[in-house]
This record gives sequence, structure tokens and C-alpha cells, in this order.
Amino acid sequence: MLRLSDIDTNLLVVFDLIHRKRNLNRVAERLGITQPAVSHALKRLRTLLDDELFERTSSGLAPTPYANRLHPLVEDALSQLERGLNLARDFHPAASDRRFTVSMTDIGEIVFLPRLLEALEKAAPGVSLETVRGHNLKRRMEDGEIDLAVGLIPQLGAGFYQRRLFTQRYVCLMRQGHPLTEGELTREAFVRARHVLIDAQGTGHESIANVLAEAGVPSPVCLRMPHFVTVPFVIASTDLVVTVTDKLAEATAERFGLVTRAHPLDFPPLPINLFWHRRFHQDPANQWLRSLVHELFAEFSDEE
Repeated sequence: MLRLSDIDTNLLVVFDLIHRKRNLNRVAERLGITQPAVSHALKRLRTLLDDELFERTSSGLAPTPYANRLHPLVEDALSQLERGLNLARDFHPAASDRRFTVSMTDIGEIVFLPRLLEALEKAAPGVSLETVRGHNLKRRMEDGEIDLAVGLIPQLGAGFYQRRLFTQRYVCLMRQGHPLTEGELTREAFVRARHVLIDAQGTGHESIANVLAEAGVPSPVCLRMPHFVTVPFVIASTDLVVTVTDKLAEATAERFGLVTRAHPLDFPPLPINLFWHRRFHQDPANQWLRSLVHELFAEFSDEE
């Protein structure tokens, strides 16, 4: 039976990183050591644990079944040890110069950033924000590169916490004076209209294209765009109609002279959640920021 005194705990750090990164060079870069040193550490682990732990495949290192069973225990133990070593490190927002990185869509930036930045200026004037998109989101949150993520993100499952903020619905947005602003907006009239379609891949909004196609909206539509942020500028001076979230409509309608109509098609509701990785669940700075976001934007009352 192995005891903790029988093993160099640095080897467990190497094991955790190899399991997450699946590449010895990347592990070496993260630790600031050479690739041969990482290989030597892995060799020592294989001898101690009597298992290959990782096998080379065409897509990188793949963990053995034993390594997969072992990793959650090692990850949790290292996380608890790290928290214990930093118990005295409280977070003081008013004195902090920390930069937080938050993953959100362009809609998220429109909806969240004005109020969030206003709150930060009052409570934590030295704190700064960086927003990013969700490329390699799971890995980057595991590694601590991204502190929080906001949106409809079904791929963030095991290993992540989430907290509901609100539920969005889809509406129709068009310019004032558009023919569809008068009378009932029927399904038939909507289908005959000229449309903007947003192909916001990987954002949870892919259902728009599917529902429009099923309703018989002609393809190709008049205009396809990869993001929502320029939509108000486009439809303010055209007869195009766009399907957007109610939060985006609320944030832009008055400023751009637009009209919101209830959507004649059935769309599933969009639950918008706040996500963070379990490694940072007890981190005081992460706790403070996610509590602030929840306080500002939550339309649901819950407990973490």
C-alpha cells in the first residue's frame, strides 16, 4: 500500500496537468521545466503506481482507465491543498487591481457590461475586465485563464458549477414604420418578410436557423451575419426583420428607433446561467465577482 510519504507530491501536480493537457510539452511550459523532466516524472509515476497512466494516440496522450479513476481524487486533493495554503489571502475589492476574464457573447457584452462596469467603478475601481468568446472554453476555465462564463453553454457539465440568472425569449425586431408594426403579426406575414439571420455558432442561438427553416422562411435569407452586435444598425434603415433575444431588443430598441413584436413562431426559452470551474469555487475573488454579477442581473432567487 502506497502512503503519501512514499511519493513526491510534485509528481501529482505533473499527473494532474498531463491529464488535463494531454501533451508533455504544454505541461513543461506550464511548469517552467523541460520536456525530458516531465517525461522523467511520468516514468517515476508509472513505476510507483504500476500502471502506464497515459498512452500515445493519434490525438495526443490518452489516460488509461486507472488514470481516469485516479484523476478526480488527485485534482480534488490538490485543489483543497491549494485553498488551505491560501486561507489567509482574503479578497478586498476596493484595494484590488485584479483583472478578471469573462466569456460572453456580443449580446452579453451589450446586456451586462454597462451595469457591471458601473458597479465595478463604485466597489472596485482598480479592478479591470476582459471579455472573450468561448473558444476552448472548458480547458481555459479549468486552467484558470477564464474566471466566469455567462450564457447558454450546455458543454460545461461535469466539473463546473452554474447559477441561473434569467431566461430569455425570442422576439421580432424591426424599424419604426415597418409594415409589420401595424396589426397582428401573423406567421404567414412573418415568413413572407425579408430576414436577417444570425449564424452565431457555438452560442446557443443555433436554434434560430432551424425554427425559421421549419416555418418556411426562404433560404438563403436576405442577409446572414455571424454576430448580433451590428443588427440594430442594419435594420434601423431597412425593411429587414430579425429574430433576437428580448434582452437585446430592450437594450437597443429606443436608441435605434426600433419596434419589438411578439414572435409568431415557437422558440424554446433560453436559460442564461453563470458558470465557474470547481477549482475556483472557494476562491474569494471568484466568489466576489460571481456574487456581484448575480446581484445585478439575476431574476431568480437561489442558493449557490
